Amino acid sequence: MTVLDQLEPQEVLRFFETLTTIPRGSTNEERVAAWVVDFARQRGLEASSDEVHNAFVRKPGQHGGEDAVPLVLHGHLDMVCEKAEGVEIDFVNDPITIKVVGDEITADGTSLGADNGIGVSYILALLDSRDLPHPPLEVVLTAMEEKGKVGSSKFDTSRLTGSRMIDFNWITDTEILAGCSGDITFTVDVPGELEATPSSHTTAQRLLVRGLMGGHCEFDIHLERANAVLLLARALVALGEVADVRVSSPHGGAQNNAIPADAEVVLALRPEDEKAVRDAVADLQATFQREYATAEPKLRLELADAELPERVFSKAAGERLARLTTLVPNGVISWNLDVPGVVETSNNLGTVRTTDDGARLMSTITSALTSRKHEVLDRVRNLAALAGGGVSVQEYGLDAPEFPYRPDSPLLATARAAYQDVVGSEADVHVSQCSLELGMFSRAVSGLDVISIGTELRDLHSPNEAVKHTSVAKVWPVVREVVARLAQDRAGQKAGV
Repeated sequence: MTVLDQLEPQEVLRFFETLTTIPRGSTNEERVAAWVVDFARQRGLEASSDEVHNAFVRKPGQHGGEDAVPLVLHGHLDMVCEKAEGVEIDFVNDPITIKVVGDEITADGTSLGADNGIGVSYILALLDSRDLPHPPLEVVLTAMEEKGKVGSSKFDTSRLTGSRMIDFNWITDTEILAGCSGDITFTVDVPGELEATPSSHTTAQRLLVRGLMGGHCEFDIHLERANAVLLLARALVALGEVADVRVSSPHGGAQNNAIPADAEVVLALRPEDEKAVRDAVADLQATFQREYATAEPKLRLELADAELPERVFSKAAGERLARLTTLVPNGVISWNLDVPGVVETSNNLGTVRTTDDGARLMSTITSALTSRKHEVLDRVRNLAALAGGGVSVQEYGLDAPEFPYRPDSPLLATARAAYQDVVGSEADVHVSQCSLELGMFSRAVSGLDVISIGTELRDLHSPNEAVKHTSVAKVWPVVREVVARLAQDRAGQKAGV
């Protein structure tokens, strides 16, 4: 017996449960890509994976769809790996432990991987089906979507013959996504000017930010949640004004596109400064808790004993890292004046990591306008130039374009009609502030008609992530109906007409 074997639709959920047993954090997709290829070949389908572990599968049309216009199906294999405080898991090797709570599937103290495991599961169910009419299918399951969309930038789109694509990386079952933003990820490297810990600094404390909500860098960016990396930097600036603190081993956040829920740094201290530091931390915690009383009720800033490091940042480099970090744009930068209530441009300062010679920040800018995206990046470059000290800024991964809304999309018309007939109500057509891989495919494949169909998810990229199995049961018949209608479209015909 499995956890989900009493839930419907089993055609989809059994694949989702299998995916939770295969570790598949970003950059760790080799095993899941191999599993997909093996799954497809066992069913006599053409399948392969490439050097970055994108998986590609072809399935002929069936039950009247043999000569229909090919349909591209897209999802991404990787997931964001986040865990709650105190949870022990090796995301590289351990499976996700899942459970059912009411009408939701969630994980035991970790992110679930429903983003985009549920979407991939719909695609696997279509590949597995023998009775469902559908056109020829070309399946692209990308790697490292959550880490700069690296996989899609490496996929050979010349292999695609389809002129329409359904993506399954959306988060609600009441909408059909018909447009979205683009993004760009960048790194900021701050040299640490590393030196031996001064002989005057004989004690060490670990400064920790804990208890934050975290969340998705796009869907949750407007909720005014605290950013653990920024709080840590604010605290370091404040502590530097009351004591001679030396910095070592800064670390925070899970991934560039997740709002960081925790951060920490080791402080080397003079014994005579310990009381001043403790008092300042207590004052800062009270300040932070007042500021975020509504958004972050469990916020904590605290000290813990630490081993004295052998090497630390120079005093100037430590201050430079802290002050620079506080000035990196973060959160909502502008609102979309053409689509009320939707963020136009935002930035998420996602991680800080210790490097061999200092520290690296990683951040993702999302925008509906390519020019605004680069304007924000230019601000950070200007900031780095003013900071001096060898601070450098580099783009990371792909400069992902926005996916423009096409109100006359034939594929959108087909999906809306199918949704109406199956569900009995109209689907909302949505243009989102989020950045998906759709803009990349629509630009790489001339004339490609694209939509995204979703399922009810919540708290993506966090230990509270969940998917409604009742939503899967609602969406799967819609998916079946859409592909069945597309099986009737021959070359030269327009979907939805």
